[in-house]
Amino acid sequence: MPILTSLGHSRSHQKIQPGLSQAKRESVTECATHSRRTMEDEEESLSSSSNPNHLHSDSKTLDPALQKKHASMLERLANRHQTRLDNSLTRRSADSDSSSSPLESTSSFLSHFADSKRSIEEQLARCRLTPTSDSAEVKTRLDCISSSISDLEKLVAEKSYFLPSYEVRSSLKTISDLKQSLEILNAELIPRKKFSFRNKAAKKEQVIEPKKDTVKEKEVEIRKPEKTAFAIPESPGFRHKTGEVLLSQFKGSEIGEFTISDLDSCEVRLLGCVRALFIHRLRKCRIYVGPVMGSILIDGVEECVFVMASHQIRIHNAKASDFYLRVRSRPIIEDSSSVRFAPYCLSYEGIERDLKEASLDEETGNWANVDDFRWLRAVQSPNWSVLPEAERVRIVKISNSDCRAEEC
Repeated sequence: MPILTSLGHSRSHQKIQPGLSQAKRESVTECATHSRRTMEDEEESLSSSSNPNHLHSDSKTLDPALQKKHASMLERLANRHQTRLDNSLTRRSADSDSSSSPLESTSSFLSHFADSKRSIEEQLARCRLTPTSDSAEVKTRLDCISSSISDLEKLVAEKSYFLPSYEVRSSLKTISDLKQSLEILNAELIPRKKFSFRNKAAKKEQVIEPKKDTVKEKEVEIRKPEKTAFAIPESPGFRHKTGEVLLSQFKGSEIGEFTISDLDSCEVRLLGCVRALFIHRLRKCRIYVGPVMGSILIDGVEECVFVMASHQIRIHNAKASDFYLRVRSRPIIEDSSSVRFAPYCLSYEGIERDLKEASLDEETGNWANVDDFRWLRAVQSPNWSVLPEAERVRIVKISNSDCRAEEC
């Protein structure tokens, strides 16, 4: 093959330059002939060197140094050929893995998710069919089921970056159904304390009071909480505050879940890591949150600013609010309008360590990849937008002091 290539090159060279003189043409032809003979001699030498019979027959006439040189040359050629073969196999294997990994990952996730769901359903059924009078044991069982559901929710958050949108929605719906089943079972096995009539006489006296109290009772009825998009757990948190600065600092992951609910014109600062965060019914608030190891669920907020980092963030019924996010999966909005998004910009002492512990130390850019589950058209949803750089807060510095956050 090298001989044909060389000859073909010399012939093509003559065809491309027909204006050469006769002397130059003869010179080119002579060079090509000399190259062909040299290559033939090299191939014949290699062929004879690689032939064991030929090498054996000439072993008596060849110089030992020449024999050693031939053996070394053959070894180099063999090693080079083996290296090329190994590299080719490695590339093919890598290409095969890269082409099949997304499908295999999705299939593996769905299989694992189905097994976990089945296990949780079996735990719920066993807990319902084998009741016990020991309230402590019942609570332990329910807590174990709740932990399994939280782990499953964290799994969806971690894997949602490669899952199709339909699979993410379906998985979140399944988790919501499991949580609802757990709440129903909790109400069945651990009923609330019965109403006590010990203060019956006192209540009769309150009925005869002036109409002023009746007006207050009507106001309380008006403020009854509406139906939420998700169940609000009885976890530690801030509730029913107005115009306050609320601060909480966590060490490690000592707090599993944290709830922020029914606040008006408040500033909330959470330093450290929590496992899950629930936010409900806020108005004109500023929420600054360190890394959340699991998911953040937000419902019923208006004219608020959120600075938070999490593996998964779901936003329901939000209006005229800004979100500065760092999130592993795509943020999800539902029934929301006039919401804007920008990159995470929170700073406090030790935040880099907390972000690394929660596996949120790298910026993914998903803050700008928002999924609107109520907008099914192919064009951009009108319900959300990217916050213009001129209107963004560059960095928010918070501390465990009572002073308000410093925005730069």
